[in-house]
Amino acid sequence: MRRYVIKRLAQAVGVLWAAYTVSFLVLDYLPGDPVSAMAGAGSDSAEIDPAQLAALRHQYGFDKPVLVQYADYLGRAVRGDFGDAISTGRPVTSTLADALPQTLQLTGAALLLAVVLGGGLALLATYTTQRSLRQLLLSLPPLGVSVPTFWVGLLLVEAFSFRLRWFPAFGNDGARGLILPAVTLAIPTGAQVAQVLAKSLLTALDQAYVETARAKGAGRWRIHLRHALRNASLPALTVVGLLVGQLIAGSVVVETVFARDGLGRVTAAAVTAQDIPLVQGVVVFGALIFVLTNLIVDLVYPLLDPRIVVAPGRKAGLA
Repeated sequence: MRRYVIKRLAQAVGVLWAAYTVSFLVLDYLPGDPVSAMAGAGSDSAEIDPAQLAALRHQYGFDKPVLVQYADYLGRAVRGDFGDAISTGRPVTSTLADALPQTLQLTGAALLLAVVLGGGLALLATYTTQRSLRQLLLSLPPLGVSVPTFWVGLLLVEAFSFRLRWFPAFGNDGARGLILPAVTLAIPTGAQVAQVLAKSLLTALDQAYVETARAKGAGRWRIHLRHALRNASLPALTVVGLLVGQLIAGSVVVETVFARDGLGRVTAAAVTAQDIPLVQGVVVFGALIFVLTNLIVDLVYPLLDPRIVVAPGRKAGLA
């Protein structure tokens, strides 16, 4: 188990390093100059002193070679220091800390809804004996995956905010203001959970151990929940871990549609302003949540299926 955990931690560090490096290279090759934008070089009403621009570039280290910049930023990032945001002058960690609670609230609620709704749909679709109902239920997840998130959000705002006036359309207005954004973000995620879990359940229900349980007199719900679901949950659990990154990315769109404060709006503003330190902080933080979630998923695997072992000199797998 120790070897298993060490291997997963090493992979997590590799993912964080790759995310930081890719974001640095992409931002470095983008056209434009974030320092000039911050100083107001694009404004017709202001003339920027070249000496002022040079001082700002020196302050943020943009006058150094790219490799030197990368080494400096990476060294500080390892210590948890991402510097100051170019667009606001505030420390990146403080900016992220202010925006984090709202985004975690949104993604947590969306993930809970996705698991409950997606899992419930998969269980119902595989439990029913009516073929037409099963086909109808199994056709819903592909539809949920294919529908654009922003379009779903706009429809929900139109129906439940402007027409029925049940929920606020915009802002961070407590629990009522969280419902529509969470549902919008949960629909594609829950659809993917339902797809994977339904397929795994149908496969599990055809296994010999299910026939043995039926022969021993076990009821349908007992077979579904105790026998089939436990074995079918591993692929769905893997998908849930991967979808955490998708939820964080989707929050950019959802928070923009619903005008919510959070990491999504911070990210959109930082990319627009080419705020390199702030974008890198967001990327690394998103990658950190992703790798921690998947690390937890990897550690839960052996609890769900004791056959998953790690032998010296072998990869993790089914023994």
